[in-house]
Amino acid sequence: MKTIPDFQKWKADGKPITMVTCYDAATAKIVNATSVDSILIGDSCAMVVHGFDSTVHATVEMIAAHTAAVRRGAPDKVIVADLPFLSNRKGIDHAIESVDVLMKAGANAVKLERRKGNIQLIEHIVDSGVPVMGHLGLTPQSVNEFGGFKMQGKSSAAARALIEDAQMLEQAGCFSVVLECIPGDVAAQVTESINIPTIGIGCGPDVSGQVLVINDLLGMDATFQPRFARKYENLSERIASAVDRYCADVESVAFPAEGEYTSRLAKLSR
Repeated sequence: MKTIPDFQKWKADGKPITMVTCYDAATAKIVNATSVDSILIGDSCAMVVHGFDSTVHATVEMIAAHTAAVRRGAPDKVIVADLPFLSNRKGIDHAIESVDVLMKAGANAVKLERRKGNIQLIEHIVDSGVPVMGHLGLTPQSVNEFGGFKMQGKSSAAARALIEDAQMLEQAGCFSVVLECIPGDVAAQVTESINIPTIGIGCGPDVSGQVLVINDLLGMDATFQPRFARKYENLSERIASAVDRYCADVESVAFPAEGEYTSRLAKLSR
């Protein structure tokens, strides 16, 4: 079974870290049988599963429910749960209550977006015995501040700020940092500037590992194809085809066939 301390060992050994998002027990059971190192229960579930237009609609209860489901399906994986929008901005007591809920739902660690205003909280969470993963660059909870889902860290000043933020997150006790949608050379500089691993998404290869949304990886949405999300399957078409074949079999009375149902009533004993 993989654990949080393995992240540091993987970076030291030069082993690229693999992470996927996952939101339900059935998918988690499949992922548990793979070689993936870690599962993120991302607040992206608000968009991917619940159909909202941003992650700000995620709640602690929503993340906890998905975390519990994934833990039941994937008992052998490191599970990181997102602290959703504003759950860490209502005071330390409220934040710790949110962390408590997510950890008891089955998480091994929590992920927290941004450095600014969060250092004291991160230190408190870590001092409480809970591993924390940081998140810099395109932090989706800040979508309204950014004016959309846009590449970050493009200027020299912004790149320097990212390096400083990553170093501060490390000093506060984070065991790793997600870097999202920043230029590849900037991601490389951030990775080199800290001792803890970086997990990239849309940041190029020069990071300690990669994370992808499982639905993007599997091609579950034919209308959504971000440049950085390589499609390893095209399940949207395959699932639609399977459902159409099922409908055709029902309409032609080819389903159910003999052997797929009980044809005779069993004798009733008196």
